[in-house]
Amino acid sequence: MSIFHLAYHVDDLTRARTFYGELLGCQEGRSTDTWIDFNFFGHQISLHLGPVFATANTGKVGDHMVPMPHLGVILPQAEWQALANRLKAREVEFTIAPTTRFAGEPGEQSTMFFHDPSGNPIEIKGFADMSGVFAT
Repeated sequence: MSIFHLAYHVDDLTRARTFYGELLGCQEGRSTDTWIDFNFFGHQISLHLGPVFATANTGKVGDHMVPMPHLGVILPQAEWQALANRLKAREVEFTIAPTTRFAGEPGEQSTMFFHDPSGNPIEIKGFADMSGVFAT
């Protein structure tokens, strides 16, 4: 299995540590005074101090306009639900609240969108059947 790596900017490493480490539960890896690596659900993200990329709600998916670009991960449904419950309990502000889309269709999925403290949009998807991720 391959591991995906993505590096992007944040404007505050302390807030990033709290958000990704404590709230999302991502294990911290190597770091310096200008960047931090995290295990983002089995993949490596590197958060570097710098200007955050611009985003806009220009991606039409089902009935929603979603922030573009965005990063995310696909989780088994039980893990997705546990994370959704934790984020709700911590009163995270959702761009798109936890919901199910494409119900009864190939690729049925749960999804939620929120932003990290620097404004980077994140989507977390949940699939009851992970073999449906690429269903057409």
